[in-house]
Amino acid sequence: MGHWPNISPILTVTMKRCSPFKGPFPSYHKPISLLDSCKSMEQIKQAHAHLITTGLLLSPIRANKFLEKLAFSSFGSILYARQVFDQIPFPDLFLHNTMIKAHSLSSTSSYNSMIIFRSVVRGLSLTPNRYTFVFLFKACGNSLGLLEGEQVRVHAIKVGMENNVFVTNALIGMYANWGLVEEARRMFDCSVERDLYSWNIMVGGYVGTGDMDRALEWFDRMPERDVVSWSTIIAGYVQVGCFLEALDLFHKMLQIGPKPNEFTLVSVLAACANLVALDQGRWIHVYIERGEIKMNEQLLASLIDMYAKCGQIEFASKVFCNGRGLRRKVWPWNAVIGGFSMHGKSKEAIEIFEQMKLEKVSPNKVTFIAMLNACSHGNMVDEGRGYFESMASCYGIEPEIEHYGCMVDLLGRAGFLDEAEEIISSMPMAPDAAIWGALLGACRIHKDMERGERIGKILKEMDPNHIGCCVLLANIYSASRRWNEAKVVREEIELNGRKKIPGCSSIELNGVFHQFLVGDRSHPQTKQLYLFLDEMTTKLKIAGYVPQFGDVLLDIDDEEDKETALSKHSEKLAIAFGLMNTAPQTPIRIVKNLRVCGDCHEATKFISKVYDREIIVRDRIRYHHFKKGICSCKDCW
Repeated sequence: MGHWPNISPILTVTMKRCSPFKGPFPSYHKPISLLDSCKSMEQIKQAHAHLITTGLLLSPIRANKFLEKLAFSSFGSILYARQVFDQIPFPDLFLHNTMIKAHSLSSTSSYNSMIIFRSVVRGLSLTPNRYTFVFLFKACGNSLGLLEGEQVRVHAIKVGMENNVFVTNALIGMYANWGLVEEARRMFDCSVERDLYSWNIMVGGYVGTGDMDRALEWFDRMPERDVVSWSTIIAGYVQVGCFLEALDLFHKMLQIGPKPNEFTLVSVLAACANLVALDQGRWIHVYIERGEIKMNEQLLASLIDMYAKCGQIEFASKVFCNGRGLRRKVWPWNAVIGGFSMHGKSKEAIEIFEQMKLEKVSPNKVTFIAMLNACSHGNMVDEGRGYFESMASCYGIEPEIEHYGCMVDLLGRAGFLDEAEEIISSMPMAPDAAIWGALLGACRIHKDMERGERIGKILKEMDPNHIGCCVLLANIYSASRRWNEAKVVREEIELNGRKKIPGCSSIELNGVFHQFLVGDRSHPQTKQLYLFLDEMTTKLKIAGYVPQFGDVLLDIDDEEDKETALSKHSEKLAIAFGLMNTAPQTPIRIVKNLRVCGDCHEATKFISKVYDREIIVRDRIRYHHFKKGICSCKDCW
């Protein structure tokens, strides 16, 4: 275990200062209260010294309390706990279970759970109990393998625990964590006893595999449901991108279900963020502030993210500033940095990062993805290079493929195409289609036809079915007015039976979502909408708008027909609908599933000026704030 310094005088002072009691400690509560008062590893070491010198570490209850403090506190150490455990003579099953549990929660040392368990069943006269098997199945489901899990299951049968509901639930959970949901179902069906937790595990198992039809089927069959049941199914809908369904279920939960908790609202806020459902997101914020739900770091981060993704980046920043007491974890910082990045506010993102360093909050991999994106959107190449290099040198974070992708995007957008390609060549992992796609996109921006053709061929060889690459290559040809080459690429797409994802834009109006596809004529207001669209196009032309035909359909030869095709793009339809159905001066918020094309971007600038409206468009890449004829992206997106 090592040698501890002589700390008796310090220990006496620490005990007096940390004591929650007035006067002397009772003999039993003295070490327990001392442990409860420990707020750092240094104080834990002082308590350890006291337990050793007094012999109290030989008491199983006190020893277990000490191990729990070491293993489960945020400032503890499982390695330290294991060293202490190994020094305890004749540890009982209670102590063994504590260490098995501690290791089961660790992704790096879960195998030690099995080692400790084997010492119980082989070398000691101890009989495992239900807690032993619950913790072991947890370890097996988290990071150990099927073989270990089956071995533990055999031992559970040997000691007569196979029908214990806690053990059965843990076994079902183990199979569900592995994605073996049908095996979990067989265990469920064979269970002698089931409880609400058994049902929740099965719902969660199907949610984990993305099978929402089965998950909902089990949810509907449940004899009773608690907040976990509802939260799991709502989270599942968000996970598979069914955001409207998630909100519908949340509304149903408010009517007939239990009171939602912070985990429910994290998922619901994510749905609001993806739908740009600002009114519903605000309602949840009010619900929290009324004291209905206790705020924590994850909920704060979700609120910040919701406001940022709903176009309210200034309010997102305000929520972050007001949550000063909940900024010890990295999540709120990542949310606000990511928000500033999406909105093109690169300098603000950097300021928050510097503040984060002052408050000694350690960044993680997500932080640097947000920072590199911020530098990319702000054309801050030198800063981006510096943050990328600092990941490993200053923070010990090895860049992953997403970080390399951000660097390729940053350098490519800024015109450093040679350096971007060198980054790809020097990566420690094989580049994927997204990396090459980022460079291909940069070739389109900077009209590097030769490189674009070469990168396009690499992408086609890597993934012949990657339709995005083919569309991007066709757009590169179109932008250079090489219509024949572009047409060949488009025909090749059609010949292989692949289809480009259609542009879709949505707008929320009075809590109802209205979606528009390219050339959409399914909306009840279609007639009025297209009349308004014609009128709007005339006004834009008078103001100086000139259609850009670079991305228009390639088999259209007549200029007027090309212009008509452009006017039917989904975001133009959604904006026109918003102008028709909202009061003057009201901001319009649009969500598009694809990148905004050059013509729509130019047209929206004119719309914001002609109609004196702020128009906020969230496309697949970032946010665009159009106001008085200017876009926040400075025409670089």
